[in-house]
Amino acid sequence: MNKLKILNDPIYGFITIPNSLIFDLIQHRYFQRLRRITQMGMSYLVYPGAHHTRFHHAIGCVHLMQQAVNVLRFKGVTISEEEETGLYVAILLHDIGHGPFSHAMEHSIVNNVSHEEISLLFMTRLNEEFNGNLTLAIQIFKGEYPRKFMCQLISGQIDMDRADYLKRDSFYTGVAEGNINSERLITMLHVVDDNLVVEEKGIYSVEKFIIARRLMYWQVYLHKTGLVAEQLLIRVLKRAKELHDSGRELQASDAILYFLNNKISIDNFNNETLEVFAQLDDYDIVSAMKQWQHHDDFVLSQLCEMIINRNLLKIKLKNKNIKENSLEKHTGILMKNYNITKEEAQYFVFTGSISNQAYHLNTKGINILHKSGKIQDIVKASDQLNLKALSKPVTKYYICYPKAKL
Repeated sequence: MNKLKILNDPIYGFITIPNSLIFDLIQHRYFQRLRRITQMGMSYLVYPGAHHTRFHHAIGCVHLMQQAVNVLRFKGVTISEEEETGLYVAILLHDIGHGPFSHAMEHSIVNNVSHEEISLLFMTRLNEEFNGNLTLAIQIFKGEYPRKFMCQLISGQIDMDRADYLKRDSFYTGVAEGNINSERLITMLHVVDDNLVVEEKGIYSVEKFIIARRLMYWQVYLHKTGLVAEQLLIRVLKRAKELHDSGRELQASDAILYFLNNKISIDNFNNETLEVFAQLDDYDIVSAMKQWQHHDDFVLSQLCEMIINRNLLKIKLKNKNIKENSLEKHTGILMKNYNITKEEAQYFVFTGSISNQAYHLNTKGINILHKSGKIQDIVKASDQLNLKALSKPVTKYYICYPKAKL
C-alpha cells in the first residue's frame, strides 16, 4: 500500500506525507477524530468561514516542519533521520488532546485537565501501540530533549504551531492582518549553540509575525462575540453536570454521559477515560444542545437556545474592573422578570477578564543572529518601537448580561 500520499491544502498547495509512521498515525482513529474538532471553537458565529478543523492545522504544521528541517540541514545543522521523524510526530500530535470546541471542556466537565496533558496521554498510549516509536517525539514534546532548538520548533515563540495557525486562521476568517509570510520566516531560521535563532535578514518578517499575533488575538481569538459564545458553552456543560448530579435526566451521547457521571481530574484520567474522550467531539455537544434547548430546566434550555440560534448575551468590554453594583443591577432585573434564584441568574449575568501578550520578554524569546555573530532579542534588535509595548500584557474586563428579553 502506498503510504507516501499527497494532500491538497488551500494554504500551501500540495503537502506530502513524509513517511509511513506519519501516515499510520494520521490514519489512526485518535487522529481522525480531529476532523470533528473545529480549530477555532465558537468563532464561526463571528466569522462564518471559520469551520476549519484541528486536523487541517496539524497536517499544515507537519508541512512547515518539513520545510524547517530542509532549511536547517541546508545550513549545516545536523538532524538525524530519527530526530526528523521525532519532530514530525511531535508536531503532528501536539493538539491531539483538544476536546470539543477547543477550550470549553477544560473549564467545565473535566477538572482543570489541560489539552496538553491529554495530548501527552494520547501520545503515551500510541507509543505502546507503535512499539516505542514515539519515545523521542514525546521527549521533544515535553521539552526534555537535550537539543533545545527541536523543542523550540514545537513550542516556542516562533514555532511551527503558531506559523501555521496564524496563516490558516487568517485565511478562513478573512482577517488579512494575520497573514504572515511563514515561508520566509522558516527560510531565515538557523541554530546557534543548539538554540533557534532568526537571521538578521528576517527581522521584518519577525516584526510582522508579532504584530499579526496581537491583531489576530484582539480581532479574532478574543473577539467579544466569540468570547461570550464560549462562556455560554462552558455554562451549558456546567449546568448539565449540576442537573445530572442532582438526579435530573438528560439525553446525551454515552461519551458526554460518562463525563457527567464521573468527576474526572488528571489523577484518574486512565486508559478507559482516554478511550471515552476519544469518542467525544463537536457533534456530541451540538446534538446534546439541540436536545437540551427543549429541557424543562429554564437555565439549561435558555443557554442552549442562545447558542443554537445565535441569540447571545450582550457583552461590554472595559479597561477597568466591572463595578459590583452593575452586576447586581442586571442580576436583580433577571431574577424579577423570570422568577429565578440568584444562583440561576448568575448563569446569564457574569464578569471576567481577558488578557493578551503578543510577545514574552524572557529566555525563550525570539533571538536575532546578526552578521557579526552577535545574538540579540528581537525587542533590542528591532527599530520598531512598538515591539517593547507589545511585550507588556494588556488586560480587558467584560460583563455579560441578557439583552432586553431572553
